[in-house]
Amino acid sequence: MDFYTGKGFNQLRVDEAFENSWTMTETHLVLGAGLFNDFNPLHVNQHFAANSRFGGRIAHGYLTSNAMAALLGMVFHSTAIAYVEHSIRFTNPVRAGDTLTICWVVSQLDAKPKLEGGLVTLTGTCVNSDGTEVARAEAKMLVHDA
Repeated sequence: MDFYTGKGFNQLRVDEAFENSWTMTETHLVLGAGLFNDFNPLHVNQHFAANSRFGGRIAHGYLTSNAMAALLGMVFHSTAIAYVEHSIRFTNPVRAGDTLTICWVVSQLDAKPKLEGGLVTLTGTCVNSDGTEVARAEAKMLVHDA
């Protein structure tokens, strides 16, 4: 897919999928903690986190959520009117070193002729390097025609 030309509403079809992968690094965790002032010890204190139910440090949920949202930002680059809605359920922890594969599927298209585009509903999944689902989400975006 050409990430430099956004998909227009009139170019989409139900069941169309968009996917990418990237690796969550230690840097992401550290920057996330500092940027959002979230120093929960599950994210920043290995000794504390090692004694938790997770057995070690885990990524902030918003890092996974934003990784998923970022793909849509690229898919609809220059055609998005607004990212209207995003709901997510975290199903397993993410750790530094996990390569995440994100897949969004168009589940519904609602034309909005006055906007010269429409509302796109997508369902998304995110799996780690082992193929374990770590999150599932739904998103709605207003998108112009191409």
